[in-house]
Amino acid sequence: MTRLGPPFGSWDPASPGELVARFSGVGSCWWVAGGLAIELAVGRRVRSHGDTDVLLLRRDQLAAQQALAGWEWWAADPPGILRPWVLDEVLSPDVHDIWCRPAAEEPWRIQIMVDEALGQEWVSRRDPRIRRPISTLGTVSADGVPYLNPDVQLYYKAKAPRPEDEEDFDAALPVLTYQQRRWLVDAISATYGPHPWARRLHA
Repeated sequence: MTRLGPPFGSWDPASPGELVARFSGVGSCWWVAGGLAIELAVGRRVRSHGDTDVLLLRRDQLAAQQALAGWEWWAADPPGILRPWVLDEVLSPDVHDIWCRPAAEEPWRIQIMVDEALGQEWVSRRDPRIRRPISTLGTVSADGVPYLNPDVQLYYKAKAPRPEDEEDFDAALPVLTYQQRRWLVDAISATYGPHPWARRLHA
């Protein structure tokens, strides 16, 4: 086991096309997440990315092992300890991140984010009151890449926005629909309380 972060290896983020090639045959829902999801929503490059995030529902977590067969998978146990994720192991509910690379000594390529679901509803791990039909969680790009809708991704980024999260918000704001703005305002207000993004979403 080892603690997350430097110097524990470098990153060579997988491209969206590689994700499609690896995950399209697993038979489970998956979505590109993080800053790449924002770029797919706005249709342009926004910034550089240190990693590539993929969201899976917790009930589909073993699809990651299927899609990345032969790779190393490392689970991030709280409070930030990486340890090998063994074949067919069902992760405990407090594990939300999995780091993946083709082999030891190679760069990390994909970070799997694990989120909750109940029946046909997605349930936020941050606040179980925040939920919506799984069918509305994401969209597919013209190139066939599934990605999280920007309102959902920004909801997670709103917890404690870093400079890159502010960049993503600025880029996504013009493409958010009225319905997405309303959902995002309601969600961040319920979970985080008064938030500087709410005023701009109302504008």
